Amino acid sequence: MKILVTGATGMIGANIVNELLKSGNDTVSILARSKEKAEKLFPKNVKIMLGDITDKESLKTAVSGQDMIYHSAGLPEQWFRDPSLFTKTNVDGTRNVLEAAKNAKVKRVVYTSTIDAFQGFKDQTYDESVLDPNPKGTYYERSKQEADRIAVGYLNEGMDIVFLHPSGVYGLGPISSPGPNGLMKDLIRGKVPMLLPGGFPVVFAKDCAIGHILAAKHGKVGDRFILSESYLSLKDFAVLVNEIRPIPKMPNVMPLAIAKIFSTIVEGFAWLTGHPPLLPKGQLHFLQWQAIPSAEKAKKQLGWKPTGAKEGFRQTIESF
Repeated sequence: MKILVTGATGMIGANIVNELLKSGNDTVSILARSKEKAEKLFPKNVKIMLGDITDKESLKTAVSGQDMIYHSAGLPEQWFRDPSLFTKTNVDGTRNVLEAAKNAKVKRVVYTSTIDAFQGFKDQTYDESVLDPNPKGTYYERSKQEADRIAVGYLNEGMDIVFLHPSGVYGLGPISSPGPNGLMKDLIRGKVPMLLPGGFPVVFAKDCAIGHILAAKHGKVGDRFILSESYLSLKDFAVLVNEIRPIPKMPNVMPLAIAKIFSTIVEGFAWLTGHPPLLPKGQLHFLQWQAIPSAEKAKKQLGWKPTGAKEGFRQTIESF
């Protein structure tokens, strides 16, 4: 089978490529903006197609003759001074990929969405049954919600699309934004003076990739699968890191009221300077969501078996 992976130089995409190569049965191509960066990540049997999901012509060339596309490209950052970048990449880029796939008669698109697409309530478990009709707190989340709606539009037109919804991805592979890996490193280096209130769910990058491949093989048209292993408060996160590699000093948790004031101030300065804020207001809002995603559907229907957080953290920290 001929397969194209977008976002292959990011953590999810790179792990998808590596897992696909293990089977040895597929011809794997990637869409990449930098040939040099891609060549450092993958062996020579991976075909590098130079281009970008925002460039329709390069996409047209890349998708031609492909049987399947794993679309994992996107901007995962929580803040840009110019929020239109989220629309350009996550929304318009997804539309471009799906339109090119449709025109090239690609058999299936495996789309990396996000848990942010779903409706969930604090301290309650949620599944794939209800998409949140309300806009979420960050430009990133809202752009992914809009991209998801675009994908549904193509699905309704008859395209074969399967949706994957990862939580906070950590693990081995290239990093395009700090995320959980960055927090681990900062804790180990003693660079976290205080922990934020709240928490977030996590999934090991390798497991995330395997979930994508299982869904590609066994998922039905229009299926959605949450990929998440456990929910961790920031305190639990730090304790787990400390068990694997002792951190200089366990930080205290910042009171929510102070965190809100701090995020408002630093984001205000960010709009003036153009430098990303240490704590965007939307990110703090996400940490307070505290709803717990359930991956039971992926486990039961796909046979997905995620790595426990402690083992995943151990492998990740040992790779630093």
